[in-house]
Amino acid sequence: MGWHSVASWTWDAQDETCGICRMAFDGCCPDCKLPGDDCPLIWGACNHAFHLHCILKWVNSQSAQAHCPMCRREWQFKE
Repeated sequence: MGWHSVASWTWDAQDETCGICRMAFDGCCPDCKLPGDDCPLIWGACNHAFHLHCILKWVNSQSAQAHCPMCRREWQFKE
C-alpha cells in the first residue's frame, strides 16, 4: 500500500485573470515560467489584484502618480 497524494492551490482573488496581462492567476505572468511564490499576486488598496511583475511594470511606466488599471483610483499597495 502506498500514498497517492493530490493537491491543488489557487490564489484568493476576486477575478480569475490579471487585469494587465490577462493571464490566469493560477498560472503566471508572461515574464515567468512557473506559477507560485516566484510570481505572486499583489492587491491594491482598491482590492484589485495583479501579478507582482505586471503591476510593478505598470507603476513604473506611469509618468505621474500611478492609477489602478481597473478602476483608475490612485494606486496604493494594500497593507
